[in-house]
Amino acid sequence: MGLQTKMAWQPEDNGLQQILQLLKESQSPDNATQRNVQQKLEELNKYPDFNNYLIFVLTKLKTEDDPTRSLSGLILKNNVRAHFEKFPSEVTTFIKQECLNNIGDPSPLIRATIGILVTTIVAKGELRNWQELLPSLCNSLDSDDYNVCEGAFGALQKICEDNAEDLDNDSTRPLNILIPKFLQFFKHNSPKIRSHAIACVNQFIISRTQALMVHIDSFIENLFFLAADEDTDVRKNVCRALVMLVEVRMDRLIPQINNIVEYMMCRTQDDDDSVALEACEFWLSLAEQPICKEVLGSHIDRLIPVLVKGMKYSEIDIILLKGDVEEDDMVPDKESDIKPRFHKSKSHTQKHTDGDADGELSDDGYDDDDSLSDWNLTSDWNLRKCSAAALDVLANVFRDDILPVLLPILKETLFHNSWEIKESGILVLGAIAEGCMTGMIPHLPELIPYLISCLGDKKALVRSITCWTLSRYAHWVVGQPHEQYLKPLMEELLKRVLDANKRVQEAACSAFATLEEEACTELVPYLGFILETLVFAFNKYQHKNLLILYDAIGTLADSVGHHLNKQEYVNMLMPPLIEKWNVLKDEDKDLFPLLECLSSVATALQSGFLPYCEPVYRRCVSLVEQTLNQNFRHSYGVLQANQTQPDSVDPPDKDFMIVALDLLSGLAEGLEHHIDSLVANSNILKLLYQCMQDPMPEVRQSSFALLGDLTKACFQHVKPCIGEFMPILAQNLNPEFISVCNNATWSIGEISVKMGNEMQPYITLVIGPLVDIINRPNTPKTLLENTAITIGRLGLVCPPEVAPMLQQFIRQWCSSLRNIRDNEEKDSAFRGVCQMINVNPGGVIQDFIFFCDAVASWSQPKADLKEMFYKILHGFKNQVGEENWTKFSDQFPQPLRERLAVQYGV
Repeated sequence: MGLQTKMAWQPEDNGLQQILQLLKESQSPDNATQRNVQQKLEELNKYPDFNNYLIFVLTKLKTEDDPTRSLSGLILKNNVRAHFEKFPSEVTTFIKQECLNNIGDPSPLIRATIGILVTTIVAKGELRNWQELLPSLCNSLDSDDYNVCEGAFGALQKICEDNAEDLDNDSTRPLNILIPKFLQFFKHNSPKIRSHAIACVNQFIISRTQALMVHIDSFIENLFFLAADEDTDVRKNVCRALVMLVEVRMDRLIPQINNIVEYMMCRTQDDDDSVALEACEFWLSLAEQPICKEVLGSHIDRLIPVLVKGMKYSEIDIILLKGDVEEDDMVPDKESDIKPRFHKSKSHTQKHTDGDADGELSDDGYDDDDSLSDWNLTSDWNLRKCSAAALDVLANVFRDDILPVLLPILKETLFHNSWEIKESGILVLGAIAEGCMTGMIPHLPELIPYLISCLGDKKALVRSITCWTLSRYAHWVVGQPHEQYLKPLMEELLKRVLDANKRVQEAACSAFATLEEEACTELVPYLGFILETLVFAFNKYQHKNLLILYDAIGTLADSVGHHLNKQEYVNMLMPPLIEKWNVLKDEDKDLFPLLECLSSVATALQSGFLPYCEPVYRRCVSLVEQTLNQNFRHSYGVLQANQTQPDSVDPPDKDFMIVALDLLSGLAEGLEHHIDSLVANSNILKLLYQCMQDPMPEVRQSSFALLGDLTKACFQHVKPCIGEFMPILAQNLNPEFISVCNNATWSIGEISVKMGNEMQPYITLVIGPLVDIINRPNTPKTLLENTAITIGRLGLVCPPEVAPMLQQFIRQWCSSLRNIRDNEEKDSAFRGVCQMINVNPGGVIQDFIFFCDAVASWSQPKADLKEMFYKILHGFKNQVGEENWTKFSDQFPQPLRERLAVQYGV
């Protein structure tokens, strides 16, 4: 195939036949044939006009069947994606021209393929390199030929979906023409065209595109006109638009809101499930609006039954879920069933702080909708799950006010003869647990035993949903007499952990992990029984549930802590864990959950983990080293490849390194000084130096956690590296990465305690950034506490260096630490502040009331610390004189005044 220079390109017959033969072969199911085709395609890509042949088959060769022509277009699309920059300009021009000339092909499949090809070219060359595209498509919309209009709309819909932002930012303002144009087609006589028109406009709602906002009233009016449309796709797009408008232009919907609510209630019961699902999203969107209660108040008694009805499994759900298969625990899992797991890096908070330590640190955007995963769904999102989510959020808006509507429904559904209805009732009970807890409490003494009995139901789907619903009431159960509820619940849940159905095993394991978190040390009396069951599950579980089992064991270790360190428990738990550890290869992703689990177990077992620690330690160090080496090779390889084929060198998966660093942290925290010899005989500190400089925040976060833990456990090995480590720690005092900054701050505090006055050379490096952090608005509580403690500790070891800055941080410092319980970190930080006040008493004068308040937050300071407080308070009182002190202390709130008078005699 030579590149021809004639004006109108024509294929050579021989070349054309060759390509048609290839297209036929590529439809063969045989793998070897497929591979052969791939190879030939790669070879043909070397000929510049190969792509001309492909577009020719797609647009001109009407004698061929549609699937072959479409396939030619899809191969061309892949070539555009991979090599478009290398196409000769005449080939590019020919392809673009052919697309526009054939946008109205009589075949819907060919039109759709051309639409996909157009969008792919736009994605490569952006809109500005194809000036005639939008005007041409826009003109085609007015064609009398339906195929031309529909083909152009199909292409425009794809362009709007993929390039909404570019269209909005384009200096030629194409949307000023396109959006009014789309609106004209809302009343077109073809449902397909109406559907395209709404779908195009819908792409610009969430971004509040100006060109749409000026026509918003006309848009909404047109939507109402289509409300009763008979076409499924039109109804679906109308619902989708209304859901987004709730978020963006609620003000414009208010005048019609009662009609919209009625309409959406009706659509939530649409015969077509996909329409019902779009409509059901409306309630989730509305629940987030402050006006929700007011808007829905008069409709809620009719809406609740609609949502409950949507929570029942449909026939198709049950088929997809193999709901009639009761026993499948012997059937191996398909790898495709196992979702990738993401490791959450270790975040260091000062131990024993109040409040939710990690709550503020989830940089991973943890989505709370996970609380609704009733896990009985193979499809990710459907009407059942959306209805349950909607009921959950509305229960949080209306609280107990919805119970008069719900309780009669629950009475009817929970005890129904049909298992599908009974199952949906149990799901309802779980969905309202958070919002209606107060109102449900009087009913729980009757409901919990009933639910525990449902754990033995003969239908696996009933057993699994019951596990989830019970986990939503775990907090209440743990607060009651154990004999009555906790013990029977635990016994039945553990039976379900060993259920013959895999879905039930999974639900029971997850529910049990929730129970562990709620009950914590209350589980200690039952530890033997719990461990027997969990260890037995090791040999019973297939691949997917094994990963959830690791999580349940790790959570148990976190919940009961050192109570796990009994020889009989260690003997039960460790052999199966270590066996799995030995079987897994270094590149196996299953190492993640196992490493996380072992990290919790090592921290809990403390010295009980000693017999197992050496091989675990060595492997972790080796995983870190391997990842660093692969990373180096990858960076080097990419440089070598000179960016021509960066895809050919895969970057290493740094999760292996992160999880290994976190397990090393767990070992250091659990084993304390026992880790000394392992650290001495390894190059971990050299590796840590590299990890601390990794561009990936999660790697740095885990590195600083490990550095702090090693500092506490075996500082003599860390000390020689401090000169190299401190500048890196200082660079990471950047609140843009909250968790990284948090761990670096904590680590500096731990190092300063060990360094004593040898910390002096490094004070200027770190004190400035720390003072900036403590004075920043909206700094998360955990980071504030960590920063305050670290500043206090620096002042403890080097008071002359830190004291001059006292006035810059003392008020924020006192406010941050007044709410945390007495503990070692708080103790060392307050000693530091007392030292600094002795050096620079003037620094505290303006904010002395805050210092008094912080002192009063101690319930039982150690005697010598109390003495320090006493001296500072009395020193201040003597300095200002009795009369001024009285005026000053009269400003105190009553409890503070009394407390200081009783404890310190001021």
